[in-house]
Amino acid sequence: MRLHDLTSAQLAWLYEAELKQDFPPEELKPLKAMLSLMAQGRYQALGLYEGEELLGYALLWLEPGVPFALLDYLGTLEGKRSRGLGAAMLDLLADYYKEYRGIFGEAEAPENGSPDGEALRRRRLNFYLRNGFRYGGYDCALFGVHYQTLIRGREDVTAGELLEVHRKIYRGHMPPHIYQRFIQIPLAPGEQPNPPGDWIEE
Repeated sequence: MRLHDLTSAQLAWLYEAELKQDFPPEELKPLKAMLSLMAQGRYQALGLYEGEELLGYALLWLEPGVPFALLDYLGTLEGKRSRGLGAAMLDLLADYYKEYRGIFGEAEAPENGSPDGEALRRRRLNFYLRNGFRYGGYDCALFGVHYQTLIRGREDVTAGELLEVHRKIYRGHMPPHIYQRFIQIPLAPGEQPNPPGDWIEE
């Protein structure tokens, strides 16, 4: 298996065919935002291939001069699941970005949302923890959703370093009024996420 860059057309197809089914609307950024960032060289769409067959995807935010990659979305295609592909993809990503200080991401906190979804949120979080990630030292809230920050990378990465990078990436990608209203990095213990509002329209 190998990772290979996806084109903007492939990303658009993937968004409609897979991401819309894999992620709830409040967690899925607009396609036009992804394509705009991709055109700027600040968003990388990678496909997991076996031969010529696409099995999965990883979408990552990059910031020029920042030695961290922010894992935005990770998934395997419908009909290809339960084969250990997600774990394999994380190992391939670690090798792909081996010159970086780390790959980090946001996993929805178990206590976020309805109790009915808590078991699924815990499974998702534990998937990353089983596959080389560790707690980054702080929680955050993005567009009304409570997340835990996770990192797979150098052991000397501190929570303070990661926090600074995390803020820098979001501030570099969003207008100040959107950042102030919808981004809470970090989310203090006991602090509630701001209401999501109609952020997609903004």
